Amino acid sequence: MTETRALDAEGASRKITAAKASIAASAFLAAAKLVAGLWSGSLALLSEAGHAFVDTGATALTYYAVREAEKPADAEHHYGHGKYEALAALVETGLLFGLAIVVVGEAFRRLGEPHVEIDAGWLAYGVLGVSIVIDFVRARQLGEIAREERSDALAADAMHFASDLVSSVLALIGVAAAHYGFPQGDALASFGVAAFIAIAGYRLGRRTIDTLLDAAPGDLTPQIEHAIRDVPGVITLDELRLRSAGAEVIGDATIGVARTLRVEQAARIKAAVSEAILSVAPHARITITADARALDDETVVERIMLVGARRHVTAHHIIAQQIGERLSIGLDIELDGAMPIGRAHAIATDFEGAIRDEFGADVEIETHIEPLSPHVLIGRDVDSALTHEIAAALDRYSGQVGYIANIHDLRVRETSGGLVVNYHCAVDPSVPVETVHEAVDALERRVREEYPEILRIVGHAEPEDH
Repeated sequence: MTETRALDAEGASRKITAAKASIAASAFLAAAKLVAGLWSGSLALLSEAGHAFVDTGATALTYYAVREAEKPADAEHHYGHGKYEALAALVETGLLFGLAIVVVGEAFRRLGEPHVEIDAGWLAYGVLGVSIVIDFVRARQLGEIAREERSDALAADAMHFASDLVSSVLALIGVAAAHYGFPQGDALASFGVAAFIAIAGYRLGRRTIDTLLDAAPGDLTPQIEHAIRDVPGVITLDELRLRSAGAEVIGDATIGVARTLRVEQAARIKAAVSEAILSVAPHARITITADARALDDETVVERIMLVGARRHVTAHHIIAQQIGERLSIGLDIELDGAMPIGRAHAIATDFEGAIRDEFGADVEIETHIEPLSPHVLIGRDVDSALTHEIAAALDRYSGQVGYIANIHDLRVRETSGGLVVNYHCAVDPSVPVETVHEAVDALERRVREEYPEILRIVGHAEPEDH
């Protein structure tokens, strides 16, 4: 974050410095062209002088717009002040069209005069030559900064200097034509100057109006779409809305993610999407919204577990049957053992209703309510004699149920609710989970028949080669 702010500050300083340099260059060229135009009597030069004075005012406006656009968001401007630059560019567009009309009118008037005297001396050629060099340098520098900093105002200035370059060349041609005996060439060159001024105004105006009307940035939209769709975990890109505000691209995107994801997993996907967007558009500020989507390959158990997670209900021992055209579901849910049965039944009924909403109203469902102990039992290790007895019983019965061998890491603890037994055992890695589960359950039942004081037996089965 600190690095980003430093880069933003550096970019702002660079834009302001460029705007100040443009003011100085425009003022110098305007004064020089006015002097040369009055001295030579060239309409093309006087038109260029007027163009340059308009540019001076426009670059002063650019400086103000760039400075204001860098102000942070406040209570009245939640998205910042970036559109100051677009507003300044729009004003400059109007000035360009106005100047083009004035130049055309004066050119028609000059063509109607029978005698036109133009003194094309060294001053006219020198001013135009210097102007062409300065316009070329400034247009390149401003264009580069405008692209890097995404500044509408500096882009307008760059377009001004580029049009000045072309119109100065035309003015030079007009002055040279008058010098060599074709005085109407000066007026004709003025038409060319007006045409390039109008073209510059049109190009600038079209871009500025797009910004003010919140048109989507056509160059960035496909890149951002591609970056979002490539992020792992994004199922769909449902909506993407973008608009330009000065150097920034602001908008929002709605993505689809699997509804079975945990909250933190969905948050990681959103963060990855934000990083992908910044990789192609460093100045973008896109709000990401993630909508849950059902996947075609979700199992019945996954869908039930999702319904339970939404209601903070623990479900297990889920059995689903397809009876003709109807789905039948049976499951256990765990609720506080001290909860009144009336309230527990209401929770189970609400859970069943949510499952029907998920699978359809004709689903058959039964829930079995089990007590969930809300507290942690205090336990202590039993004496070694009892531990050896239970270990012997586990070894003896494991041989009878099959599949289970090498019982080890046995721990027997005494609690207020009874004995809790934990153990590890080895099984063939190729045996299915369902078969192992049945064997472990059978072993637990036989040991608990011999030792009814056992509250719970937890058997951890692991492959023999583990």
